Amino acid sequence: MLSASTNRTIFLTGATGYMGSRLAALLLERGHSVKALTRIKMSSLPNLPMGCHPVFGDAVGGGYESHVPPADAFIHLVGVSHPSPSKAALFRSVDLRSLQTAVRAAQSAQVKHFVYVSVAHPAPLMKAYIVVRQECEQIIHQSGLNATILRPWYVLGPGHRWPHVLRPMYWIMQHIPATRQSALRLGLVTLPQMLTALVAAAENPCEGIRIVDVPGIRNQQLSASAAETACRTA
Repeated sequence: MLSASTNRTIFLTGATGYMGSRLAALLLERGHSVKALTRIKMSSLPNLPMGCHPVFGDAVGGGYESHVPPADAFIHLVGVSHPSPSKAALFRSVDLRSLQTAVRAAQSAQVKHFVYVSVAHPAPLMKAYIVVRQECEQIIHQSGLNATILRPWYVLGPGHRWPHVLRPMYWIMQHIPATRQSALRLGLVTLPQMLTALVAAAENPCEGIRIVDVPGIRNQQLSASAAETACRTA
């Protein structure tokens, strides 16, 4: 079980998004100080959980780098929503550029630990998306930052439940030796599992680069089902 034994200062991008808003609320609940990047407009503020300290800036265009505090962890969640093959250009203009900016900001602030959500690979689908995420991983490797890279495939949650119909196929593939490893690498994770893995990364920094794949994401727990509560209340 994870416990927030040490309060940390955490800088978060994507804090108003689907996963980020829930993660910010959970981190605050666990006693951490959360500073969240938000666009320079008042309409963004209502989307931040109560208790977040806003840092105004553009995740893609930059300009916020000098305002990042020397945090214990920098969690980068900015990316194109609902990825599809038709969004290949956006993967480069949003996902890649925002990661480049985030890494520069983390380096400048001497952040102790960088956390990034990549994607499981290799995989037969979403090749343009995977290529950009691999480029992002390479940038992190070359940055000199201590970092945790999480590699989910698909995250089940509110509005993202259709892959439940694939569970019988996954069960069969996991019981066939030739397809077992692929089925595990490209397995489904739930939103609570993903939030738990992100909290675990923030609360348990590493030295060097740590890769957390689907089985690792599934293998974390928060006491008192805190992640499930965050999903219901966010």
